[in-house]
Amino acid sequence: MAQNARPPSVNEERATSRNIGGLEALWPFVRPYRGLVAAALLALVFTAAVSLTLPLAVRRVIDSFRLDAGALLDQYFLAAIGIAGLLAIGTGVRYALVTKLGERVVADIRKAVFDRVLGMSPAFYENIMTGEVLSRITTDTTLIQSVLGSSASIALRNILIFAGGLVLMLATSAKLTGLVLLLVPLVIVPILTLGRRLRRISRENQDWIAASSGNASETLGAVQTVQAFTHEAASRAQFAEMTETSYDVALARIRTRALMTVIIIFLVFSGVVGVLWIGANDVRAGTMSEGALVQFVIYAVMVAGGVAALSEIWGELQRAAGATERLIELLQVTDTVLDPEAPDHLAEPVKGAIAFEDVSFAYPARPGTAALDDFSLTIAPGETVAFVGPSGAGKTTVIQLIQRFYDPDAGRILLDGVPLTDLARDDFRRHLAMVPQDPVIFAASARENIRFGRPSASDAEVEEAARAAAAHDFISALPGGYDAYVGERGVMLSGGQKQRIAIARAILRDAPVLLLDEATSALDAESERAVQQAVDALAKGRTTLIVAHRLATVKKADRIVVLDQGRIMAIGSHDALVAEGGLYARLARLQFTDGLAAE
Repeated sequence: MAQNARPPSVNEERATSRNIGGLEALWPFVRPYRGLVAAALLALVFTAAVSLTLPLAVRRVIDSFRLDAGALLDQYFLAAIGIAGLLAIGTGVRYALVTKLGERVVADIRKAVFDRVLGMSPAFYENIMTGEVLSRITTDTTLIQSVLGSSASIALRNILIFAGGLVLMLATSAKLTGLVLLLVPLVIVPILTLGRRLRRISRENQDWIAASSGNASETLGAVQTVQAFTHEAASRAQFAEMTETSYDVALARIRTRALMTVIIIFLVFSGVVGVLWIGANDVRAGTMSEGALVQFVIYAVMVAGGVAALSEIWGELQRAAGATERLIELLQVTDTVLDPEAPDHLAEPVKGAIAFEDVSFAYPARPGTAALDDFSLTIAPGETVAFVGPSGAGKTTVIQLIQRFYDPDAGRILLDGVPLTDLARDDFRRHLAMVPQDPVIFAASARENIRFGRPSASDAEVEEAARAAAAHDFISALPGGYDAYVGERGVMLSGGQKQRIAIARAILRDAPVLLLDEATSALDAESERAVQQAVDALAKGRTTLIVAHRLATVKKADRIVVLDQGRIMAIGSHDALVAEGGLYARLARLQFTDGLAAE
């Protein structure tokens, strides 16, 4: 498995630009802070202008030595100190402004990406690992922060220095400036040639980082399973291979950038030395003053330094452009489940009538296998309906479609007579309470995990829900009671305890529709009896849908729907289905054996 590991994005055909145009996508996030951008640009122009006046002061100082103008010399030195002070203040202001801008924009991007992926339907997560999403939110935004808070400012400053220095070089000596400009094509060629290669390698490097993050997230999320199957060595090898591949790609990026830097700096400064030699001969010939030559050399060094800095920053800008593309992909990805532009609203109070009309559905990852096939069922308000059948029969699919995690391929689902596709998901989901087979416990206190069902609930209501779910006793026994930290994914709780907290959460939600997907599967017999009593009490007056493999938990349901391969095989009460024979009777015999006669 490790030998075939590839980052998801490398396996896909992706358009990669050859420049930093991808950074344009950041403008919608920068636009709200135009005032801050303007102030930062003003400070940047100010510092660049001040920097360009320093060589003029140096020229005055040197020429005053030659002219033996002592009084002017003092004034020039004082002016130089004043210029240095202005430069220091301007640089500090520029740093504060651009850093603030970078932090603000990146914070907005992180929130926008998280908001987007949090609302995506499960189909989205069938094609991307959670770890890769987290890598984009953290690693990629860090690159963008570096560019907005530093590199972009430095790049603009060096562009101004380059342009202003070039103009002042021309004003100082047109002859020497012409010689310098002959070097420009020699510098531009490696920037363009190596820059394209650097962009491609940088994108691949980020893809491998994201892939390794996804692998680590998945492995650590299932660390007990990894350890139970003594898979540590293989998991370490797989992660190590992906990390080493990322490192190798990073080395290629470093080598390319280093080569580009070496070539550019050598060409630029070799040219400066050559021009300096020619200028020295002009001073000897008396056609140029010593101060003018020093001024020209300083400007030439500033221009050369600006070009060298731009060559280095170019690589950072390209990496950030790649990171921006990856983040924009998340923001622009099309979800398979969308809210209507003008949603309908459910009449209050919600009754909980549910209808499936000729519903057919196949999961996007398995388009050729029908999870539900021509499924029709009407559930009356307050009715308790149980779904039973072998694994893969479509029971959990019914629960997922009611929550509109997916849309049917055909047919429609209605709540109180309104199609779910005509409702905003947030609007109708608040009328549903869900207890999943695999309960989700957050890294918080027991109290906060239960209050997740209704954040506005009081402590007394939380404890009342816990009592109803047979969770109060074990929670009270925890160190800290209801305020006890239960660990990531509830690692400090047993499976049954986690399930009872999930049930308490659903009880607290107090919704008209209750969805139970194997809600008592992780409970011992005593806890199951207590929770079943709580569920029976909770189900009164509510539309309740129960998915169960253990038939003992559904015997009291108003109706039992027997599913097989996505189709309804039979509907009826427990006794009627047992008497009828067929799939349900066979399942009952397997579970109850000769206990049926006693019933």
